[in-house]
Amino acid sequence: MEQVFTRAALFAVTLLVTTAGLGLWLGDLHGVVDPAVLRWGTVHRLTGVLAALVVVLVNCLTVTYFIGTGRWCREVVESYGLDQQLIARSTRLKRSAFPFALGGVLAVIAIVALGGAADPAAGRKGSSDWVTPHLIGGIGLAAAIAWCFQAQLPAIRGQHALIDDVMDEVRRERTARGLDVETAGTRQPS
Repeated sequence: MEQVFTRAALFAVTLLVTTAGLGLWLGDLHGVVDPAVLRWGTVHRLTGVLAALVVVLVNCLTVTYFIGTGRWCREVVESYGLDQQLIARSTRLKRSAFPFALGGVLAVIAIVALGGAADPAAGRKGSSDWVTPHLIGGIGLAAAIAWCFQAQLPAIRGQHALIDDVMDEVRRERTARGLDVETAGTRQPS
């Protein structure tokens, strides 16, 4: 999971940087009538939408991973009568990652909202007043999103280590019960 998350997060950050670069290159489009420049504005908006979707996807990967592996951990611990501290450890790891996943999602929603407010194509009065807040907020919140991704990694690594510990305990318990150990854990989550 760590490699998948890292690659997806890097892709999301790359999209955010690309979108910001396009926006900086375009500048303020209020009053611009050149169709070629306006087409690049559309590219900026579409790249922003893609970046936002990927950011949400990456954060949902974290949430889904912890929900799935947390449930798996609970079921295995209860089935084998293992130490309940394993469940508590899984819960702590999940709780340490969720605020950052939620923060990343909320940050990208804020960028999109600021971009929508600043968009001259929306035809809203006063949209030019939102260009600078979109610029500053977009760059600052993109950095916050990258930080949120980085902050989720220790919990993901910790959950993976927890899964290994649970599997070790299952092997010990199966050996003590005289059960086959080689097939134990073949359905281990990743």
